[in-house]
Amino acid sequence: MSTSQQFCTFYLDKLLFGVESQEIQEVIRCLDLTEVPLAPPTIHGLMNLRGQIVTALDLRRRLELQPRPDGMPVMGVVVRTPEGAVSLLVDEIGDVVEVNDQSFEALPETLHGELRNVIVGVHKLDKQLMHVLNTGRVYGAVESNDRKADR
Repeated sequence: MSTSQQFCTFYLDKLLFGVESQEIQEVIRCLDLTEVPLAPPTIHGLMNLRGQIVTALDLRRRLELQPRPDGMPVMGVVVRTPEGAVSLLVDEIGDVVEVNDQSFEALPETLHGELRNVIVGVHKLDKQLMHVLNTGRVYGAVESNDRKADR
């Protein structure tokens, strides 16, 4: 018997990514961000989300993708982490998709660099692959890289 899961999807540099829907707090148009002096390049800033201070993580930089073209709008996928909410800055929001474990495949050999570290695997959808993002690895690696840089 196969089990199904729901994913909130979004695009980065024409790649489709998915995060399990229970990890999502909300999806927002990017609010005003306040720069954080001496923050690593992946931290784009802080935002005030109805009184909650949320770190905005530039997912393109974190995944070593091409920089966002000037003037391209930014969306935020706010995920829950043990340390609090984090907004993942993405290019475009997709749909909520439901998949079963039969469409899941292990990490493709063609993925390299940081993508390989944060992608769990892929789901084959009708016309494209959905890369399943491990948000703990995305945010956790930023924190551990910060600690290394402090030494």
